[in-house]
Amino acid sequence: MRIMGLDFGSKTVGVAISDPLLLTAQGITIIRRKEENKLRQTLAQIEEMIQEYEVSEIVLGDPKNMNATVGVRSELSAEFKEKLERRTGLKVTLWDERLTTVAADKAMMEAGIRREHRKDHVDKIAATFILQGYLDYLAMQRKEEI
Repeated sequence: MRIMGLDFGSKTVGVAISDPLLLTAQGITIIRRKEENKLRQTLAQIEEMIQEYEVSEIVLGDPKNMNATVGVRSELSAEFKEKLERRTGLKVTLWDERLTTVAADKAMMEAGIRREHRKDHVDKIAATFILQGYLDYLAMQRKEEI
């Protein structure tokens, strides 16, 4: 059992996968979307990874505004969530992703990745941060149950 983390954007979808023990998140890939409104190929690629990694749940970044209100990007993510649930039959949890892209960019700066190469990795790293935040939340929930 693994959990998949997704950072859904207009041109890309960052993908991360948990380890089987649900402790750590690893960035896997970035799906490049040809057109913003065309999701068939994106969903097919996600389905392939669900099978390959034996995913049982998905956590999808919810890009709320900084004041916690729902904007256009957040609405698009909610629509994508519904499509994912219908297509895969898996539970999809929306997870607050505010500042994950900023954190991903900062982590790459600290790692010495040049500015022109950061855009090639930012969505995968943001997906990793989204998933890791969710995994940490699940771990806290388990700890409180004990």
